[in-house]
Amino acid sequence: MTWSAGPLLGFDTETTGVNTATDRIVTAALVYDDGRGNRETHTWLINPGVEIPPAASQVHGITTEMARASGQPPALALAEISARLVDALRSGIPLVAFNAAFDLSIIERELARHGLPSLAERAEVCPILDPLVIDRAVDRYRRGKRRLADIAVAYGLSVSENLHTAEVDVFATLDVLRAILASHPDLGLQELRAIHSWQCDAHRAWAENFNSWRTTKGLSGPGASPHWPIEPIG
Repeated sequence: MTWSAGPLLGFDTETTGVNTATDRIVTAALVYDDGRGNRETHTWLINPGVEIPPAASQVHGITTEMARASGQPPALALAEISARLVDALRSGIPLVAFNAAFDLSIIERELARHGLPSLAERAEVCPILDPLVIDRAVDRYRRGKRRLADIAVAYGLSVSENLHTAEVDVFATLDVLRAILASHPDLGLQELRAIHSWQCDAHRAWAENFNSWRTTKGLSGPGASPHWPIEPIG
């Protein structure tokens, strides 16, 4: 049996914004997929300690008032989430996240913000499987956007109306990864560490090409970071 038929741990966050250095986690979900059709879900609602911008609330449905009334303290929730992530990494269970560099970077910064040890201090953050990075690499020339819903449709999957809730996004992410592996069975025959390294290279190449395109269009701004799966702090 190859690793592709074995367990996976899916991870997603919903946040106050898209800046991994300054924004906060509002909800998180971990879904353990045993590879035999069974899934176990854990979710968290967090009081981030700051106002949740209306634009973010429109995406994930959590308002400042909801988070203050029912959310866990950040340090408590982050300790629980990170402990489960570390357990999986130490056990060699692949961690699956769509656009992993966002979710892993923001949780590392949240852990630092609340005086908790980072994932990288407790385990090697590997192997990570990112359906966004993998899809870009195996189907480079497919036209159109590559949001989670777009990639799901490209692989013939139905899309939930509740995307952008962390739990639903994790289910979709796991489904997309399984569909990619079914379409590209050679991936499942490779060692997980090799696939992790391949994704690092693939993301870097994509970022360089994307930033070159931005330059030709005269676009301003920082562009895409070449770092994956975690943006360095500092």
